[in-house]
Amino acid sequence: MRVRRIGAITAAAAAATLVLSSCGLVGGSAEYESILQKAEETGTLVIGVKYDQPGLGLETPEGPVGFDVDVATYVAGQLGVTPENIEWVETASSNREPFLEQGQVDLVFATYSITEERQDIVSFGGPYYVAQQDILVAADNNDINSPEDLADQPLCSASGSRSAETITETMEIPAQLREAGNYSECIELLSGGSVAAVTTDNIILAGFAAQRPGELRMLNQPFQEERYGVGMPHGDTETCEAVNAAIAQMWEDGSAAEFLENHFGETDFAYAEEQPDFEPCPAA
Repeated sequence: MRVRRIGAITAAAAAATLVLSSCGLVGGSAEYESILQKAEETGTLVIGVKYDQPGLGLETPEGPVGFDVDVATYVAGQLGVTPENIEWVETASSNREPFLEQGQVDLVFATYSITEERQDIVSFGGPYYVAQQDILVAADNNDINSPEDLADQPLCSASGSRSAETITETMEIPAQLREAGNYSECIELLSGGSVAAVTTDNIILAGFAAQRPGELRMLNQPFQEERYGVGMPHGDTETCEAVNAAIAQMWEDGSAAEFLENHFGETDFAYAEEQPDFEPCPAA
């Protein structure tokens, strides 16, 4: 197992990169027609995960750990790549598409919600899990008990995430948006009293709440479905189909349930326990 950090990629550089060409993929996988082909021929993969989300993808001295990391390791194994031949790359919400476009990573397992907008840029396998959006507040905050209570309240969401816009645009609740670099920064702002709430997927919030018992409270008022997919280069049908087969096997053999139990079994979070329906893979 190798761990690597990559600096921010400029929008101009990302826009200048073609994801797929007639001769194959970009970046370190340029000589292959698909990520699956690279995995089969080299036995290696570069995988992007979060490093700041407890329970999902969290950096440790031994490498990243969490549910997303376990899912990524399982899927990679089904593609013929052993754990020691995975190179992990820290991937934030704001750079998932650029990293895939430029070939900095082969696959992304990073609480990566499947949306039509993102499907114009990258392709997705899965989803492997369906979360729902919720709200996290300080444990002693009794004033916020529903999304509507966020009106005129400072609300934090991470750069590159659409969670806060769901509140202000889709639900038309006039919260005061405060953007942070990632959700760890949002949690620090919440703990320090600079914001009244943090909103994102319930499985993400559950991890942070478990990390700070008695300090934070999740409303448990879910209001938006988030389908976590495996990000890959746009149009990579072969890899999408192989990833979906691996995810189906993961749920069938009980591994998915085991991973969820390992990371959330001792929390109050009622995680999903059934395999989600897959999105169609891109046409070949």
